[in-house]
Amino acid sequence: MVEDNYCFSGNLETRLKKGTRPLRFLIIINLICGAWYLQWRIFNSINVSALWLSIPLLLAEIYCYVGGVMFFIGLWNPLERRIRSLKYLQPTLPEEQIPNVDVFITCYNEPVEMVEKTARAALNMDYPVSKLKVYILDDGNSPEMRAMSQRLNIEDLQTPRLRQEVKSISQRRSQLLANLEQVETLTPELDNAQQILNKFRIKVKPTKEYTKKVLRWFEKQKPLYVPAEVWQDCHLAVLEGFEHQIIKNSLQIEKKYLTLIDLTILSYGIEIKIWDNNRHYQTNKLFTSPNLPAVNEEEGQHLKTIAEVMDSYSYISMGNQGNCLTLYKSYTAIPNMEEIATKSIMAGYLKGLTELVLQFNPSLSHINQYLVKKRAELLDTIEKEELKLSSLLRCHYIARPKPPGKPHHAKAGNINYAIFSGSTKGDFILTLDADHIPQAQFLQRVIPYFFSYNLMTGRYYENMIAFVQTPQAFYNLPSGDPFGHQAHLFYGLIQQSKDGMNSAFYTGTNAVLRREALIMVGLKNFAADFQKDQSRLEEFDLVGGVSSNSITEDMNTAMRLHSAGWRSVYHNEPLSAGLAPDDLISTLQQRLRWAQGTIQVLLRESPLTKEGLTLGQRLQYFQTMYSYFSGFGIVIFLLSPIVYFYTGIVPVVDFNNDFAFYFVPAFVLNRLTFMMASWGIPARELWRSEQYAIALFPLYIQAVISVFSGKPLSFKVTPKERQSGNYFRLIIPQVAIVVLTVGGIFWTGIQLLIGTYKEPALFLLNAGWSIYNISVLSIVIKAATWQPSEKD
Repeated sequence: MVEDNYCFSGNLETRLKKGTRPLRFLIIINLICGAWYLQWRIFNSINVSALWLSIPLLLAEIYCYVGGVMFFIGLWNPLERRIRSLKYLQPTLPEEQIPNVDVFITCYNEPVEMVEKTARAALNMDYPVSKLKVYILDDGNSPEMRAMSQRLNIEDLQTPRLRQEVKSISQRRSQLLANLEQVETLTPELDNAQQILNKFRIKVKPTKEYTKKVLRWFEKQKPLYVPAEVWQDCHLAVLEGFEHQIIKNSLQIEKKYLTLIDLTILSYGIEIKIWDNNRHYQTNKLFTSPNLPAVNEEEGQHLKTIAEVMDSYSYISMGNQGNCLTLYKSYTAIPNMEEIATKSIMAGYLKGLTELVLQFNPSLSHINQYLVKKRAELLDTIEKEELKLSSLLRCHYIARPKPPGKPHHAKAGNINYAIFSGSTKGDFILTLDADHIPQAQFLQRVIPYFFSYNLMTGRYYENMIAFVQTPQAFYNLPSGDPFGHQAHLFYGLIQQSKDGMNSAFYTGTNAVLRREALIMVGLKNFAADFQKDQSRLEEFDLVGGVSSNSITEDMNTAMRLHSAGWRSVYHNEPLSAGLAPDDLISTLQQRLRWAQGTIQVLLRESPLTKEGLTLGQRLQYFQTMYSYFSGFGIVIFLLSPIVYFYTGIVPVVDFNNDFAFYFVPAFVLNRLTFMMASWGIPARELWRSEQYAIALFPLYIQAVISVFSGKPLSFKVTPKERQSGNYFRLIIPQVAIVVLTVGGIFWTGIQLLIGTYKEPALFLLNAGWSIYNISVLSIVIKAATWQPSEKD
């Protein structure tokens, strides 16, 4: 649900999730109580006569406790984030800073209609149309998919938003062309004006030989409307000012600088500027009226004469332009000379305007350079507007080449090819699976995370956030969610807690990533791989930042970004919805890939040894990898009551008072802690999650064995359409456990009834344990037989 009412100051609010502090207290008590139970198990309860069973069970319990420690500590700092949408930022993000975004829709063999829905939704997102492009990354190189993207392009151009954008760009372009025409028309006129202005300036060497030349030049500029006595004073000031320059020149070792004299005649005054390009001046020789510096007698006499005949004067440094002696004399024009004065006065005003332009453009030394600069700027802006017009084709199709014998790296290679070789240029990348349809406000809600506002400078700047992950939601879940796809615990408390340790997971879809971060990390890891194996040079065109080191490229990519110092954000607001697998074989295939890929990362790029990760990040990544080894412990928990029913062997010496004294508080506290941590999530969903965590033990064991055996693993796209077939072959281990457990309960129960078995309490304990095992395993039996109803 988009937050329209902002009841917080600033653009972003980050706070601890409600209930975190009491949860922390309960976590501590729970872990202490669990350790208390374990020490009893280790030192007082092992059945030495059945070590083959008691030791594996104890190790399974220790494994679970260690996993629980990591899980609950990982929940220590869950963050809740609220942010203003892009259009509501305060102050508004300047239009030129709004980044370009590329939407990558990854597909392989999905139906064209499915990808079209996603692409249409992406094109319709609320974002400036000139800054959004959609790329269909087709790893299957389908002609139908290519044709669909071309059709979408044409339809997109007919939408009101695109038509309005075309109109706006065309209007701006027309105005720019008019401005360019005006500049080009003014250029020759300005050249003529510059020729007129050149008559009012002279450049000479500051030596005695040039004094007469300067004075003759000055006399030629005398206008009729200036009183003779005023002109005589100016004549004298020019002479004294030039003599001042001659003296300064004589004091220099290298006498190479020139003197430039500028004359500006206005209707109310005369300004004379005498420039020198000598930058080796002494600061105590600079002055402004009415003060004069302490100088030698000859130089001082010249300056005193200037002070007597002129109204104001100054000698100041103009930086790289040198030093300037400025003299000013006001006057009243001779009556009836206005028409005669016009041409000369207009030249004076033109001179003043020229100097004003150059004053605001200090890098320019000539007025013509200003026009040249403006013309270049206009041409550049026109070109950009024309590029905007051409870039309004917003739906693009990319099918990467797949030469035989060369690694392709599935989804990771598909994305990396688009980044490196696919002519994509966006500052940010939104990755979407083929079936995940984004909401209109997706980018409005996510892009603001990548900018921070500096109060000191009053500007936005890009921060170090590499990606923002949003939840995965599904629009095709049947009632009861028989395959356990709802993941409010993971896409809630768990991701928020990872966010609190700057280790939010990238899950491959519904996330925006910074291109700069991906490319930097991609090049860094490629260089490291190349040092180990130079044959990987042939994969250079796949460098893009998404990891190809595992079939779960998303988590590994996030870990690499974190280890390189980049930050991440989890935004807990569903902004897209996709298709969840609705058959058991697709569900198991998807989860086997997750398990195998995660264990691959542990073996190839362990977070425990990877440089750059913080302690919290190592914990979060390793805890996820550690959890996939649970299959071996689950087998022990499932088989222990079966062994008891058929053999009478128990792995614990005392299943009576001592066991209850130590186990019950630890178990109850553990359940209470989990309940408090998952508060707000429907109990049915939590139970379904717990069922699948146990019932998929064969899949976890298969994942571990397949990875450790070195068997090559391939990325398999999860089918988006229901698969037909008999699924009981997929759950043979679970069915066998259920059958043996039910048989064991009946076998021992009959013995209890006929009196051959004398321990009803022990039977009830194992029967309760077995009923729990049957209830969690029953979910996969239900999933194997599930058929969609009419309302589903």
